[in-house]
Amino acid sequence: MSLKEIGARIKKESLVLPTISTSQKQTILREMADAINGNIDIIISANLLDLEEGKRNGLSSAMIDRLRLNKNRIESMSDSVKEVATLQDPVGEITEDYSRPNGLQVQRRRIPLGVIGVIYESRPNVTVEAASLCFYAGNGLLLRGGSEAFHSNTILVKILKSVLKNHNLEHAIDIAPNTDRANVDEMAKMNDVLDVIIPRGGEGLIRHIYSIATVPVIAHYKGNCHVFVDESADIDKAIAIVMNGKVQRPGVCNALETLLVHHNIADSFLPIMIDSLNNENVEIRGCEITQSYSDNVKPATNIDYDTEFLNLILAIKVVDDLDHAISHIQQFTSQHTEGIVSQDEKSIDTFIQALDSSAIIVNASTRFNDGGELGLGAEIGISTTKLHSFGPMGLRELTTTKFVVIGNGQIRV
Repeated sequence: MSLKEIGARIKKESLVLPTISTSQKQTILREMADAINGNIDIIISANLLDLEEGKRNGLSSAMIDRLRLNKNRIESMSDSVKEVATLQDPVGEITEDYSRPNGLQVQRRRIPLGVIGVIYESRPNVTVEAASLCFYAGNGLLLRGGSEAFHSNTILVKILKSVLKNHNLEHAIDIAPNTDRANVDEMAKMNDVLDVIIPRGGEGLIRHIYSIATVPVIAHYKGNCHVFVDESADIDKAIAIVMNGKVQRPGVCNALETLLVHHNIADSFLPIMIDSLNNENVEIRGCEITQSYSDNVKPATNIDYDTEFLNLILAIKVVDDLDHAISHIQQFTSQHTEGIVSQDEKSIDTFIQALDSSAIIVNASTRFNDGGELGLGAEIGISTTKLHSFGPMGLRELTTTKFVVIGNGQIRV
């Protein structure tokens, strides 16, 4: 079948999704989770094919990490589906209910967005997260994963569709049959099928889709995440926050990329910080002041401060004060995640008010800008688009609202 035919089939099947009861959707989700757990060996075998191809094609260690599935990660995917099934169903929720002087009762009720196209790279867990969230929120789903994860994504969709087939909903979710780049361009213009496209991937992919799309786009743009260590910061906490943000999983969008340090704390903080980073083989690119603390620091440029490294690389800059830090972030932000480590409430409040990224993290790791960590269950991604949804997109963010007007014979005069 052509991609457009697959999309049309999804659209047709998705029309019934808003009428399915919450309990039935929860049953299907639990069955999906069990099916994933019951096919761990098959999923790992498919993933090994992707890993071997990725290594042959020279993927970085961070990209390989994003791609790799093991027993724990697959079980985590299954658990995330089970967690989604425990969340409140947003479909049909009445968000407003009021009466007009003429007696009309006006409500706003949550409805699915329709059919969602998700274009993504590298991480096979996106397949499962997108499927569980879109299905529970009543949306049809057309997936187009990256070539590096083709075998993994295909087997995961096959497993999920086998569950849906038992409930006569097999075609509510599907995936592009190949990784031809033309699929991306075709999906971006499938207005008669798709209601929205959510791209997740590198800067080049996002820019390309923006340049050609006629379908509305909710972009999940790069995560050039910053942490500012204020002069009042607790040094031990700051070091732990920076290390977690940079080292735990450097290849994800909420990993720390740029560290800003107040000059009044630099002497006591940076030598310890640099040693800690060196111990984890983090390449440091810093300003002249940062370079003065270690011969292992390479000179940083504005390109470095504007880069989402997705690797064990960190840009560091010593700034004059809070205003200087805010100005730097405003210049280079991708509006994803910014953090401050400080014990001064005025500085914290100013930082929160001055910056408009999707999440401002106070005295904690940037890694917490995540749907699961923020209580949304799974997420379809972290939107950097302010219209419709901003930040982690969970169930509610995959719905919109319609007006329901209830009368008793009123006519307009």
